[in-house]
Amino acid sequence: MDFKNPINEYYHYIVYTLLTIVLLYILLLASSSKSNNFALYPSQPTKRFNMKMYGDELEEALVGASTEDKMVIIAIVNKAYVEGDKPMLDIFLDGFWLGEGTDDLIKNLLIVAMDQMSYRRCKFLHLNCYKLETDGVDFVGEKLYMSKDFIKMMWRRTRFLGDVLKRGYSFVFTDTDVLWLRNPFTNLSRNKSIDLQISSDNFNGNEWSKANPINTGFYMIRSNNKTIALFDNWYAKKDNSSGLKDQDVLQKLIRGREFRNLGLKLRFLDTVYFSGFCQNSKDVKAVVTVHANCCRRISAKMADLTAVIHDWKRFRSPTLNETLRFQWTPHDHCRDSWRN
Repeated sequence: MDFKNPINEYYHYIVYTLLTIVLLYILLLASSSKSNNFALYPSQPTKRFNMKMYGDELEEALVGASTEDKMVIIAIVNKAYVEGDKPMLDIFLDGFWLGEGTDDLIKNLLIVAMDQMSYRRCKFLHLNCYKLETDGVDFVGEKLYMSKDFIKMMWRRTRFLGDVLKRGYSFVFTDTDVLWLRNPFTNLSRNKSIDLQISSDNFNGNEWSKANPINTGFYMIRSNNKTIALFDNWYAKKDNSSGLKDQDVLQKLIRGREFRNLGLKLRFLDTVYFSGFCQNSKDVKAVVTVHANCCRRISAKMADLTAVIHDWKRFRSPTLNETLRFQWTPHDHCRDSWRN
């Protein structure tokens, strides 16, 4: 006759009960983790954007590069900016390496590539990368300033950046021909009532004056209903602005009634800090960025930006005689680029 051992039965009962409790605990943890992730990175944006065009890859790229408050640095490149012995993208990244307080900002930089070669180069450099679909338009080679292809590329950029705003991300947009010599966030206002802070080719001394000529090669914009409406209105004028680049259209908007009706607060950035070849910074001890504006060709930009890097290294050299007056090297290549 087979008798069951009551001690063994009790032992099995305890083991099964503990296993059940552990399993339930694991399931609860997994459920809680999913809930927290969706709360931090909402899968459904509050504004409409073209999900068919971007899919989930853009959201993944933005999440990977952005700060906790959804601020990201965005630069756009194509093949012309990654080819050659020392391409423009590499010069741009040199600024982050050589600048003061800039190296850590790389983790918040998102490189948007307009072709496969520039995307591969970005991935090779282990940066945050996103490949932008260009609707079958060829944006591979250099687009000469104010050429038809240049204007098309600028409008595609505007459309993309408007969609980034609609996803709830604020950003600093920077051309790759802008050297970041110091951390710009120390000179960009943290006042959230300021919707847009934008660089100027020739600063007139008044940061609130709409008479300042804008430059869309460097600006900081906050995502809100007003800025989203601005980008929608801006892009809507694309087909009625023949011969004008996107920057010219935005300049007209800023000085017109539509901009006032939107209630946007706009601040222009002083060229002492956010300088360029159009108007050099007069204080190397204060300069934050140097933009190769007022220049027609990439090769000229690269040559003169390389000279800026040499100037910067010379300024920071411990052997520099402080009694000598610092001067920027003349931007001769960019000046000559308008003659051809």
